[in-house]
Amino acid sequence: MKQILLIDDDIELTSLLTDYLKSEGFEVEAVHNGEQGLQKALSGNYSIVVLDIMLPGISGLDVLRRLRPQSRIPVLLLTARGEDVDRIVGLELGADDYVPKPFNTRELLARIQAILRRVQGGQTPGAIVNVGDVTLDPGARTVQRGGQKLDFTSVEFDLLRYLLENAGNVVPREELAERVLGRRFSPFDRSIDMHISKIRRKLLDESDELIKTVRGTGYIYARPVFAGSK
Repeated sequence: MKQILLIDDDIELTSLLTDYLKSEGFEVEAVHNGEQGLQKALSGNYSIVVLDIMLPGISGLDVLRRLRPQSRIPVLLLTARGEDVDRIVGLELGADDYVPKPFNTRELLARIQAILRRVQGGQTPGAIVNVGDVTLDPGARTVQRGGQKLDFTSVEFDLLRYLLENAGNVVPREELAERVLGRRFSPFDRSIDMHISKIRRKLLDESDELIKTVRGTGYIYARPVFAGSK
């Protein structure tokens, strides 16, 4: 049974969500402040963290900032509707996805299930992907460039895998959202772009030579051009 850690200071909301998510087959533990939530998240006892940004003590963003160097556990942010800056910062810090408040509980459930499916799917061994000096091992969930191991969150790993497996082809944002995030793409959703930006930085792709933006469409992972090729 999948365990959810819910970090939110709204006691009424967490009570409602706990009952709902338990009825859907999850085990849920709710905590109501950032410090306690951070310690619980680092325990390794949970499958996913649902984290509210607005918390007493340390904020949800601070929790995420301190969590990510030590753990890759998937994190779904709860954000205030219209607070685009918080969402962008959250994605920069390593959140897997976000849901703006107020939200429909079925939408929250769908986002949680999509994240968990992605993580579970990554545990299924697959063929190692090599493009240029980048090697991705789906079974071990590892990425190397030039022999150096790189660290990616679960969503970054799966986005990179999809791009590598489709190297040389333009992949629309809509396809990335549906195949990797497990949801329909919204024209106002910046999450794909923010995740790609982080992947580029980790690959030391400062000039966007590896992952190229196709304006108005999506992205393409460029195949290497070898000397003498035309």
